[in-house]
Amino acid sequence: GGRAMAAVRDVEIDPEGTFKYILVRLQRPGGGEQRDIVRGTKAAEFHNHIFEKVNPEMEKLGYECKCLGGGKIEHNSKDKKIRVFGLSTGYGKADHSVTVEILKKEYTDYEITWSDDKK
Repeated sequence: GGRAMAAVRDVEIDPEGTFKYILVRLQRPGGGEQRDIVRGTKAAEFHNHIFEKVNPEMEKLGYECKCLGGGKIEHNSKDKKIRVFGLSTGYGKADHSVTVEILKKEYTDYEITWSDDKK
């Protein structure tokens, strides 16, 4: 039930640097509970690389995944700052304001901002 969804972390991003990210909606087949998660890593050259990793993991847990868009995250752990910006060519721009709210749950003592800047 709800426990499995709670076990999925809201945010998994690299601890430092600038990298691509995607906003993913998880949903139980046939409606029911849904939530949005943020995933980002320097290891991904393209946004779909992130989705291709997340999707099978979530399907195993019984969720349908939908990518709501992407962008970039600049994570400065020293200054405790995160900047969300840019877009994904393939998935379009994520709603960065939603991403920021999700990031705030995990990085409670950070200054987190977003913009539609490309770089």
